[in-house]
Amino acid sequence: MKKSTAGRARRKRRIRKKVSGTPARPRLSVYRSAKHIYAQVIDDTSGTTLAAHSSRAKGFSVDGDKTATAREVGKLLAEACKAKGVEKVVFDRNGFIYHGRVKALAEGAREAGLNF
Repeated sequence: MKKSTAGRARRKRRIRKKVSGTPARPRLSVYRSAKHIYAQVIDDTSGTTLAAHSSRAKGFSVDGDKTATAREVGKLLAEACKAKGVEKVVFDRNGFIYHGRVKALAEGAREAGLNF
């Protein structure tokens, strides 16, 4: 395993020890690749994904940089959550630093009315 991925794996394990999604407050998990960003809302007690969105979704396009794309993904995910009746989530940055695209996705979700 590369040094960068090993460090992220350690951070991820440390975070997941403390963060778990419940039916009342599911977990918003973020994955950031070099080109795209993915987010899903998960209920860990039943092991089900309640809502998901990514920058690879069909018909999805945003003018601007990857940070603007991440913000829009956060907004769309929050709208999908509200349609399912989910208002509060716990944020799981998945070992990524809360900066840049991860932060933009979180802020976009908050702007659209998701609480965490």
